[in-house]
Amino acid sequence: MPHKKTLIGSTLISALVAGVLALTAVGTAAAAQFADLEVAIERSHFKRSLATAKLRAEYDAAYSRAKKLDVAPDRNAAKGSFAAPALEAKLRRLRKEIRKAAREPKLGTPESVGVSSGALEAIAVCESGGDPAAVSSTGSYRGKYQFDYGTWAAVGGSGDPAAAPEAEQDYRAALLYARSGSSPWPVCG
Repeated sequence: MPHKKTLIGSTLISALVAGVLALTAVGTAAAAQFADLEVAIERSHFKRSLATAKLRAEYDAAYSRAKKLDVAPDRNAAKGSFAAPALEAKLRRLRKEIRKAAREPKLGTPESVGVSSGALEAIAVCESGGDPAAVSSTGSYRGKYQFDYGTWAAVGGSGDPAAAPEAEQDYRAALLYARSGSSPWPVCG
């Protein structure tokens, strides 16, 4: 009988060792697959992180430009915890506002440059009857304040003064008045 016990014990031990070895092999293969998966996930996460960081930098630059144009939102979204898709949508909206502001120059009021709108209104009534589209009989003087092209350009205007919006004509006349007083309008000033 002792021989039978030894044989059963040896067989049992061999089976256990074989099982452990098999589990170790499966475990090693599974661990290797898990490591590959982990590397792929880390690589994907890293790529998303880089893309988000780039997006935040682009938004931050656009926000700075928008602040200069006075069209920036109250808060810089790049400093928040927005997910990439939300930040991308905010960047698109901000870029749209920047393009719009760049096309439409921000004009002040006559008062913003220290000129009374009443004084300008008196000049406009005398020069053109207050008509922003008025053109002199010679065609040399144009708009509400009868600018010539050279004076219009000197105060930042472009194109035909008579074709400019009335608010722009008021603002540019205020700039001219702030620089030179009423002397540019010798009869009406």
